Amino acid sequence: MIRQASLPPIAVIGAGFSGTMAALQLLSALPPDRPVLLCERGGSFARGLAYGTGNPAHLLNVRAANMSAFPDRPGHFEDWLARSGLGGVGAAGGVVRTPAGTFVARGHYGSYLSELLTGAVTGPGTPRLQLVNDAVVDLEPRAGGYLLRTEGGQTHRIAGAVLAMGNLAAAAPKSRHSLDPWIPENFGRLHPHAPVLVVGTGLTMLDTVASLRAHGFSGAILALSRRGLLPNAHAPAGTWPAPDLTPADFASLPRLLARLRAEVARARVAGIGWHGVIDALRPLTDTIWRGLPAAEQARFLRHLRPFWDVHRHRTAPPAAATIADEIGRGSLTVRAGRLLAIEDEAAQALVTLRFRGAKRTERLAVQAMIDATGFGHLAESRDPLLRRLSEQGLVRPGPFGLGLDAGTDYRAIGTGLGEGGGPLWIIGPLLRGVLWECMAVPDIRNEAAELAGLVAAHCDRAVAA
Repeated sequence: MIRQASLPPIAVIGAGFSGTMAALQLLSALPPDRPVLLCERGGSFARGLAYGTGNPAHLLNVRAANMSAFPDRPGHFEDWLARSGLGGVGAAGGVVRTPAGTFVARGHYGSYLSELLTGAVTGPGTPRLQLVNDAVVDLEPRAGGYLLRTEGGQTHRIAGAVLAMGNLAAAAPKSRHSLDPWIPENFGRLHPHAPVLVVGTGLTMLDTVASLRAHGFSGAILALSRRGLLPNAHAPAGTWPAPDLTPADFASLPRLLARLRAEVARARVAGIGWHGVIDALRPLTDTIWRGLPAAEQARFLRHLRPFWDVHRHRTAPPAAATIADEIGRGSLTVRAGRLLAIEDEAAQALVTLRFRGAKRTERLAVQAMIDATGFGHLAESRDPLLRRLSEQGLVRPGPFGLGLDAGTDYRAIGTGLGEGGGPLWIIGPLLRGVLWECMAVPDIRNEAAELAGLVAAHCDRAVAA
């Protein structure tokens, strides 16, 4: 059955943080007779992968003071936390106060987002937000819009859609012994002492170690990445003004790096740590990224991205202390190197590794491999909707194959093959490559508000035409 309202709705596909905030901002920006569909294939709305965890050791990587869902209400999350009565102060309660700030369990943040979404659905008046708990498998272009089809057989005529499906899943190591870090329930089936290999040493690795321990695994963990770098921890840092960068600074990556090192040195003289300088760059990062020539962007991805990530995407001090303790006890080993080959056996995998600086390879037997490398590429995606949109020419890979391509107005850029449909917009980690700062709450909340205004303006023009 085709469901249709007086004005066709805007659909938001994906109901993690990106999709939830896009939907809430659209409700404010669109006229009262324009519904919003929020579509989610998973078991719950609002929480997504990031905030669906119940492990109190999985802490937010951003201070609570900067985690409001709304750019114009900076204290909104802290106010909610103060009156919620969730958990308690301390690691077990999921609220940890440190000299660097207060850090909260991600599950608590998921409860915050769920409450916001519930309020939008159950508030006074006729509900404009409709929840579709089904996987969207196709957007069929129709005049001025699309026919949205779900795996369960639902169809909806829509005026346009916002793609908010989060990170493209990385291609997991090809082994029968591979485990998904986002399905930690499977960790409970591991032998408690046989070794495990984690591919990746960033923030996902830290969460994976916490999940393994919470599910009773006490054996040795080897974490491997190309550089072997661990995320830095948040630390008390004063504020520093944004550097006055010039177009010449953007023309060359070495020049830009030298400029930023000089800025760090100046801050150090003033008693400000490098953390303050990196934080001051945040509003400028996308301008810097877009200002770099493509060849310099490619150099950054080849050589500097891991170093940037461990300074920019820092972890909560308690999480860093836990990892340091694991390394000190020898239960976790972090190495730089590459995974060269995998040979599956009945109860284990034999992996061939080359550690950085070694002339010879090494073979190691592990009972499981966990991919914690982060995001993948469109060509690797198994998502049926993204594959379908790509086949139709409605979307194409973003720069360097990262995420999807889009304009400065968040509109998807395809190959030009798709015709006759309405607009597609993109928000969140799917924009990685177009935007550089599109992964964290402080960035996505601003983008959601901006996007909602652009969608509303488009709809006004379409109605007037």
